[in-house]
Amino acid sequence: MILEFADVKRDYNETVDVVVIGSGCGAATVAKELAEAGHDVLMLERGGYYSAERGDFDQRSDNMLARIDGGRGLETSPNGQIALMYGNCVGGASVHYWGDSWRIPRDRCEVYEQMGVSGHSYDDLEPYFRRIEEDHSIHLHGPEYYNRMNQIFDVAAAKLGWHVEGVPQARTGCTKSGHCYQGCSYDAKQSQLVTYIPKFTEAGGRIFADCQVEQITTNDQGHADGVSAIFLNRDTGEPSGYKLQVKAKIVVLAAGGFASPVIWLKSGLPNSNGQVGKNLLCNPNPYLYGLFDEPIMLWENVPASTGTSDFRLPKFDAEGKYLEGGYLLHPNQLQPEFLAATIPGSGDRHRDLMAKLTHIGGVVSWIDDELGGQVSLGDDGQLVYDYSIRGVDILKIHDALKKQAELLFAAGVKEIIVPDIAGTVLHSPEDIPLLDAIDISNGNILFGAPHPSSTLQMNDDPSIGVVGSNHEAHEVPGLFVADPSALPRGPSVDPSVTIMAWSYIAANSIKEKLTSGDI
Repeated sequence: MILEFADVKRDYNETVDVVVIGSGCGAATVAKELAEAGHDVLMLERGGYYSAERGDFDQRSDNMLARIDGGRGLETSPNGQIALMYGNCVGGASVHYWGDSWRIPRDRCEVYEQMGVSGHSYDDLEPYFRRIEEDHSIHLHGPEYYNRMNQIFDVAAAKLGWHVEGVPQARTGCTKSGHCYQGCSYDAKQSQLVTYIPKFTEAGGRIFADCQVEQITTNDQGHADGVSAIFLNRDTGEPSGYKLQVKAKIVVLAAGGFASPVIWLKSGLPNSNGQVGKNLLCNPNPYLYGLFDEPIMLWENVPASTGTSDFRLPKFDAEGKYLEGGYLLHPNQLQPEFLAATIPGSGDRHRDLMAKLTHIGGVVSWIDDELGGQVSLGDDGQLVYDYSIRGVDILKIHDALKKQAELLFAAGVKEIIVPDIAGTVLHSPEDIPLLDAIDISNGNILFGAPHPSSTLQMNDDPSIGVVGSNHEAHEVPGLFVADPSALPRGPSVDPSVTIMAWSYIAANSIKEKLTSGDI
């Protein structure tokens, strides 16, 4: 059962075994597992419920940004450097992600162990990987799903001696529409909306959409015992006037790396080590455009069916000086509306570029950032996302831009367009060193931030971590975290499969607590 704002005509009071805040990869996995185990589970989602069957995914970027993206896709950090990209709908960010679905590399699991995490090794996760891959039809696409930019990427990378590999995709029956980021109109992309959420409701789970959690409540012993929430009017985004009070044995916080720490802070929950909201990481995305002699149609077919992970791990010299790497490198895909917004310039220059839109291609990187920001509440109670790319992460971005330029010139472009305010243009490989001087501060380039993580870090040491390796909060018994907030660092690949695998472990911990009676 899914309750939507139009159906809400009164206040609600609910008593359940488990209340889950959020509905994305982590929330849906935990909720499905617990409901299938026979527990009474209620899932709360701030955004609306949309479905392909109802025709809600109309492939118009303006409509879909407003429907499924947090902040209507318009929110940025205060310095204008990163765009805050997160889901705001039933299914969460999985509804608008590209469908890239990697297992976390073994070496990153080892890093997590060094950072105080136990019970989450690659071998611990491997059975869940196999289950997730089967449930989400994760596989490598054939060449018929490579758009022109994907094909060109492979040829150019080969010229440079780079290894390329197919990107695992969560799709079945793909129609090659290219509108993956706007939500799949054909239910081909295997988001939570078409995988675990239906399994959850079939098992008796309920979802309240358009429901904003205001506070996680605790009892006299400091044990999480429910939530207070309000229903929103989806048409206006304003409170509808109706409220929800939930009493629960277990509360699962899974609203995402940007939102989960906010709910914690607004709830006034304990934060003795001061780590709630700290360590914000987000995989900022540097990108370049190239003008080709042939049509590219950057918005067609599957976004990134191929790429290279040659530079995933950073390299340093004997003295510890950064050399290169620390990012993934892939073909880019953007719809014309997003291209128009990110191509630099105005007036005649912008008009001329838009006239060549069909011939514009691009590449993009996901930076494995190390130096985090923070999520906090200002003195006025307003939310602040304080994140600034700095230190070694700046070096990674400049190196990624230079590698992108190498690839585009190897692909035969005559002009590379840098998406900075100045509209810098490179005309030959000899111009590539100019990228070292590109200013990336204060919104000179707007980077996407699609993978927020680490704001409620896991560590078995309560003086360092917010949650333990059983996913339960150190200072709030009965409160579990099942989203990328708990990751000590980003997984260095798309995090969706990692989030789900970790959430299976969280679900197991919750089952054990419910059956033991230790509540």
